[in-house]
Amino acid sequence: MEKHETQSIEQVFELQRKNAQKYKNTTASERIAKLKAIKKLIIKHREGLQEAIYQDFKKSPVDTDLTEILPILSSISHIVSHLSGWMKPKRVATPLTVLGSSSRIMYEPKGVCLIISPWNYPFQLTFDPLIYAIAAGNTAILKPSELTPHTSAFMRKMLSELFAEEEVAVIEGDAVVAQTLLQQPFDHIFFTGSPMLGKVVMRAAAEHLTSVTLELGGKSPAIIDETADLKDAAEKVAWGKFINCGQTCIAPDYLLVHEKVQPEFTRLLQESIQTFYGAEAGKSKDYARIVNQRHFLRIKTLINNAVENGAKVIFGGEMRESENFISPTLLTHVQDTHSIMQEEIFGPVLPIISIKSMVEATQYIATKPKPLALYFFGQNNQNCDYVLNHTTAGGTCINDTLTHIGNPDLPFGGVNNSGIGKTHGHHGFLAFSNERAVLHQRIGLTTIKLLYPPYTKTKDQILQLFKKFV
Repeated sequence: MEKHETQSIEQVFELQRKNAQKYKNTTASERIAKLKAIKKLIIKHREGLQEAIYQDFKKSPVDTDLTEILPILSSISHIVSHLSGWMKPKRVATPLTVLGSSSRIMYEPKGVCLIISPWNYPFQLTFDPLIYAIAAGNTAILKPSELTPHTSAFMRKMLSELFAEEEVAVIEGDAVVAQTLLQQPFDHIFFTGSPMLGKVVMRAAAEHLTSVTLELGGKSPAIIDETADLKDAAEKVAWGKFINCGQTCIAPDYLLVHEKVQPEFTRLLQESIQTFYGAEAGKSKDYARIVNQRHFLRIKTLINNAVENGAKVIFGGEMRESENFISPTLLTHVQDTHSIMQEEIFGPVLPIISIKSMVEATQYIATKPKPLALYFFGQNNQNCDYVLNHTTAGGTCINDTLTHIGNPDLPFGGVNNSGIGKTHGHHGFLAFSNERAVLHQRIGLTTIKLLYPPYTKTKDQILQLFKKFV
């Protein structure tokens, strides 16, 4: 990176730092007006966004509407409806030890925020944290992915129509640009990406004791119980896995299927895939592509390694490097030692593992880092409760995939290796807010003054009395 680029990043950061106080003091109505303006901007540029995303990895316009644009429009509407209430100070109870005072929690912006977004949903995962940052009264520097250059450039152009760089700035570039950004003493960093890069971000944030929200990923399992509605489960798994060509952080990464229903479920899963994308997915206008050749070769290597070591391709397996195409692929006979079972696949390949019970399923899941999502399909409530009580995940759907992300009243985020912090709805507002404790004490005699030194026998008796009521 050239010197002037480094200076530009530092200058933009300093510009936002100097103006952060101005945006901190904005009212709910002022922030709502900005959010409504963003909504109008998105609607105005909808077709341009569709085209930019299509140029990056052949994602269909309908998919872009469904998975990129609609979620943001919906989130903005939700924030607009609730922001005034979220911003109001919250009164809290006063204990005996500070009797006579009043206490409240104020919600103030953290300040200058860095948002580093990924390539798989380049618009949604850039604008989603941005609208919460604005709702909370922050300034923001956005670093979108260099792997989706058309979308990144389009977002920069869009946002420049609405915001001055002192409030919202988009800085494009590669990993070197990201490293330079991470050297700045941001007040909060919101990162979406892999656990490996999440560790890099967290190390950089630690240098400035900067708070972080890390939306990561991992191997999210889907369990198919013997009591599941197999046709319904097959359709939902096929949709959740192969939308966006499997490049979804909460996509089912592998299946644990009860041995009694595995043959029938596998057959129905293949039927569902063909219903969605036809006999040849490569000819479907609704099937996206791998984002670039590097990721194509990574996924190809995972498949080849598994097959060379005993796994079987029972469906799909077609690959065309010239267009970064990998068809929806199902694998059986995978082993835990295979690379495909050691790392997040992030592509259209679904390993299927046979299980005998929910005990076996949960024990297998426990051998891996805690996932971002977990899916259970079945009509036996005891089995469902057993899975919930014997696993941990960032989020869970019962008899569905992905859709928990669409409820703004549910927190979204991982746990440990799959993420730190939560977002969406009120949780998104809180992620970019400092919850400031405020205690207003009255002047004169207060409870705590009764315990000021010197510590006389009378004061010891008062203290012992307090202990009976706390």
